[in-house]
Amino acid sequence: MSDSSNQQWGGRFSEGVDAFVARFTASIDFDKRLYRHDIEGSVAHARMLHKSGVLSNNEMAAIIQGLEGILADIEQGKIRWSVELEDIHMNIEARLTERIGETGKKLHTGRSRNDQVATDIRLWLRDEIDLITDEIVRLQKGLVDLADKEAETIMPGFTHLQTAQPVSFGHHLMAWYEMLVRDYERLLDCRKRLNFCPLGAAALAGTTYPIDRNYTASLLGFHRPTRNSLDSVSDRDFAIEFCAAAALVMTHLSRMSEELVLWTSAQFDFIALPDRFCTGSSIMPQKKNPDVPELVRGKTGRVNGHLISLLTLMKSQPLAYNKDNQEDKEPLFDTVDTLKGCLRAFADMVPHIQSKPENMAEAARRGFSTATDLADYLVVKGMAFRNAHEVVGKAVAYGVKEGKDLSEMTLEELRGFSDAIGEDVFKVLTLSGSVKSRNHLGGTAPNQVREAVRAARLHLP
Repeated sequence: MSDSSNQQWGGRFSEGVDAFVARFTASIDFDKRLYRHDIEGSVAHARMLHKSGVLSNNEMAAIIQGLEGILADIEQGKIRWSVELEDIHMNIEARLTERIGETGKKLHTGRSRNDQVATDIRLWLRDEIDLITDEIVRLQKGLVDLADKEAETIMPGFTHLQTAQPVSFGHHLMAWYEMLVRDYERLLDCRKRLNFCPLGAAALAGTTYPIDRNYTASLLGFHRPTRNSLDSVSDRDFAIEFCAAAALVMTHLSRMSEELVLWTSAQFDFIALPDRFCTGSSIMPQKKNPDVPELVRGKTGRVNGHLISLLTLMKSQPLAYNKDNQEDKEPLFDTVDTLKGCLRAFADMVPHIQSKPENMAEAARRGFSTATDLADYLVVKGMAFRNAHEVVGKAVAYGVKEGKDLSEMTLEELRGFSDAIGEDVFKVLTLSGSVKSRNHLGGTAPNQVREAVRAARLHLP
């Protein structure tokens, strides 16, 4: 058995905690990253205690000065974290008492580690969301600039990964942008819901001291205090909601990654990625592997797993706080780290994507991508759409047999399927004509792409 107990709470115990149990239950190895926010919350708590008459001027000043000194020591690497002190809260409080004496023990008046950690995580996650949304905006700006440049570039649009209709490459990139618009808004919404201050809920029932929770919340930049002490210390909805939003961002990045991997393959050869975002093979000298998008695609499963972990963690917990909640931090921390890294990689890489317009256009020509345009042409000539669909289907079957795209057939060949087809048909069978004809809000016409780009630039911060 250990020959010492945690002096912050050891009065109830007649023997020390087993050395293995001390390591097993300690969280300092991962929650030490909350140090800045723990100190920020403690400074606000000390100011509130002084305002409420619990601390004198001198006591508040000593506590704040001591905490600022500890912050400086941590950032200079002078602190050795103690497993025996379990977590970031106890480590900082113990060092405060060592630094300023008995006054340091007064800081914990009117609070518990339960409301303290709930506050720390909210402060930390709020800052991290701000960094993540900044990266999303950086990626969006890169996409918008590239879409503007590629508004006239024609590629095949796909359904079922089969050539469907020609589209502008810029239009495709703006579809990615729209995914990120929703991601950005979800994260801001998540930030609004987490921006409430649990401090003052204490262990679970509040405190008998004359605290001012509105003042504490104001000092920390929260919208207001949380309303129920039991919920305040046990709620982790905000962490789950963030991980759900993060999983959606990663799902979008994974879909983009899949397309980048396909497009860089020799079978598609639509784009090239800069060498600095790729790697080679140890045995095959010709290889240029799209490792960044592949790894982002792989990391999506990791983030999805963290979401399930947190949902499972919370599903059977009775009110109020339980030790289970120590397990909330590592999935949350890793989700944030993974998401930030993936967004940074994409924001750095996307502006440097190099398109290969000739290959894209040739692929669009090979797949009868203007078949719908021919059907629409026949409808304009007075034919019912279902009949036009059948006519064009027969023309495509003929093209498959003869190895000809619709645009490569002669007028005589096309008229063999319908007398309604005239010389003007070739205007609608060209790739550029097809793309330009979809000239409406949300359509793929180049001027619509540029309008979407213009609107995005006005909307972006």
